[in-house]
Amino acid sequence: MFVDQATITVQGGDGGNGCVSFRREKYVPHGGPNGGDGGNGGDVVLVADLGASTLLPFRFNTLFRARRGRHGEGSNKTGRSSDELIVEVPVGTIVMDEDGVHELADLATPGQRWVAARGGDGGRGNARFSSSVNRAPTRHESGHTGEQLRLRLELKLLADVGLIGFPNAGKSTLIARISAARPKIADYPFTTLEPHLGVVNAGDYRSFVVADIPGLIEGAHEGAGLGDRFLRHIERCRLLLHLVDGAFVEREPIEAVQAIEDELSAYSSTLATKPLILVVTKSDAIQDRSATDRLRAWAAERSRPCLTISAVSGDGIPALVRHVADWIENTPRDEATADRA
Repeated sequence: MFVDQATITVQGGDGGNGCVSFRREKYVPHGGPNGGDGGNGGDVVLVADLGASTLLPFRFNTLFRARRGRHGEGSNKTGRSSDELIVEVPVGTIVMDEDGVHELADLATPGQRWVAARGGDGGRGNARFSSSVNRAPTRHESGHTGEQLRLRLELKLLADVGLIGFPNAGKSTLIARISAARPKIADYPFTTLEPHLGVVNAGDYRSFVVADIPGLIEGAHEGAGLGDRFLRHIERCRLLLHLVDGAFVEREPIEAVQAIEDELSAYSSTLATKPLILVVTKSDAIQDRSATDRLRAWAAERSRPCLTISAVSGDGIPALVRHVADWIENTPRDEATADRA
């Protein structure tokens, strides 16, 4: 089951208490204070892990509390500090405050660490309070309480290429054709209910990762259909492939393209300016070639590539994979969102 949102509570371990103790040794007539300090509580640390792919574990386990530090002991023995609590999250997890307003961390790199809640410091023992005017102090400190926060986790998949388009545009068929991903494929809308990732081997030791998200419809930014909750998974993509059903059964292709792009703009200005390639699918079923020609002319006026493929017959697939691989190879990451492809 794919889960891309979760709310958790993290709590750092409390610090250990300082100790009140005095020396009691034979032949030492004036014993002094020797109470040790308490140990520090453990931190709660989130770590980006490539082995995790969903936030599902956090749906059932929502509290992560590090262990407290040991109390101080006599003979100036400091209590043992607790080890940090490691919480592994998928690479691409964004950590936000409970209300989802402020972004606190973006764990986009494997092995990246972020301290979510710091443990409390240990309290001081009575040996710390000894002075020339107070040689037998009974004062000590309790351990400090560890931090406690409620955090919202959101997962954004990491992919080079994102597939967008209306339901049944052929996105799942395409990713199944060019990669080892095996999403459900059927002839009814919204067959795809969750994002899928696939690795494409483009030859010449080149490869790239493709993300397939559920289809969009008009009004998705207002919650229509499956809404826009999956669009976050293509915000990190360097390139978008906008798939258009070549059968053109329900609407004009130009209207279909503009409708999806309006949804992207309504969701995020970042998505609206990402490099984009138009891909007309189901070329083996195209009956109205004039509609395809109008779309090509419209794309040419806007300097957008427009390719035609059939994921069933394989027509145009090698050319599309090469085109995408060349674009990724020749476009630096920091320029991927500057101009359209």
